[in-house]
Amino acid sequence: MKRKFSLLICLLWLVASLGPIGAGQTAYADVAENSGSEEVQSFPVLMQGERQNDHPFVLVHGFSGWGREEMFGYKYWGGFDDIESSLRQEGYQTYTASVGPISSNWDRACELYAQIKGGVVDYGAVHSQQHGHERYGKSYPGLYPQWGEVNENNGQQNRIHLIAHSQGGQTARVLIELLSQGSAAERDQTPASELSPLFQGNGKGMVHSVLTISTPHDGTSLTELVEGIIPYSQQILGLAAAATGISEIDVYDFKLDHWGLKRQPGESFSSYKERVYNSPIWQTSKDTAQWDLSPAGAQELNGWVRAQPEVYYFSVSTEQTYRSALTDYEVPELWMNPLFSMTSLFLGSYTNDEFIDSQWWQNDGVVNTISMDGPERGSTDLIVPYDGTPNRGEWNDLGLMDSYDHGDIIGHGSRDMQDWYTEAARLLASLP
Repeated sequence: MKRKFSLLICLLWLVASLGPIGAGQTAYADVAENSGSEEVQSFPVLMQGERQNDHPFVLVHGFSGWGREEMFGYKYWGGFDDIESSLRQEGYQTYTASVGPISSNWDRACELYAQIKGGVVDYGAVHSQQHGHERYGKSYPGLYPQWGEVNENNGQQNRIHLIAHSQGGQTARVLIELLSQGSAAERDQTPASELSPLFQGNGKGMVHSVLTISTPHDGTSLTELVEGIIPYSQQILGLAAAATGISEIDVYDFKLDHWGLKRQPGESFSSYKERVYNSPIWQTSKDTAQWDLSPAGAQELNGWVRAQPEVYYFSVSTEQTYRSALTDYEVPELWMNPLFSMTSLFLGSYTNDEFIDSQWWQNDGVVNTISMDGPERGSTDLIVPYDGTPNRGEWNDLGLMDSYDHGDIIGHGSRDMQDWYTEAARLLASLP
């Protein structure tokens, strides 16, 4: 069944590669529900004040994402455009992180910390022993090594803003939790001289704000598919294949070296990919994206990852479905990328005996919209509509991007998203 599903998605991608979906749409366009017509609708206003901080921005990709040097220059953030460069041109110091594309949020947070601050990735002595992988990972020079230090020019702590898409939003939340609260288990069982600063709990204030975009805070029912979400990442790789016209994606790293899943010298990418996808860890371990992105895994994560009082939290939701008059299910709108149409149909009709009901049907092709405004299941976090007055320690819900699928919002479609990200940066830079 997995092979048939993969073949169907690949055929859909072949159609998608023949030309841009929804050509001629303008930014912030909305497809009228229950019709194929288009109407222009502005995104809810990102109310900004005067610039009050110069903290750098770090872009954190989602599931199956990649870094700037991968995918033959086809950017995760912007596609053939480059959102990082665009923000830099507007005067915002910006960096793009590259963490494990199908790893757990704990492992990704540890990698994100090391990438920004610099140093060797430390997954934690307790954590790595519990889950059966290596404790240490790659070494990084640091995107912003002075992060957390006192700035000599203004006497203030060097902080950052995190802009995160999809699973990246969960990863950002875990990073903030560990910075602020640390890990009691790691502190109790690791000699002080060996303990990573990430687990000490002395990093309050190092993150000034986080903006999560299309994030499955309560998980996605896509993980309920028979094949699960890990094989689905093969279809995500088709994005660059279709966009660049290169059938064999070679410049891509699953970043699972700590699991012993490193690409060997001379090994073809196909062989490497199959070895990763056929690994037993997806069935035997919870230390994976497969678990964290599931509703049950997200609920478990929400139980210990809480909004920190010193941080500004913002969320943006997306959808590109409408309620069918024939079936009452949510079905993809005309302009949804074919890559997401099959999964959107599943999301738009799936229920179970637990808590996934018709409220979960609206989606953007990958994530249920109800899951995007902030963590709810298993969480005590407060989610409030943003009214122009940002509040720390609670979720400022910026609203819904109508008729944007999971790729549109990061520039993988016909829309140019650079202006929108500039607006978002202005909002975060206006925070006191």
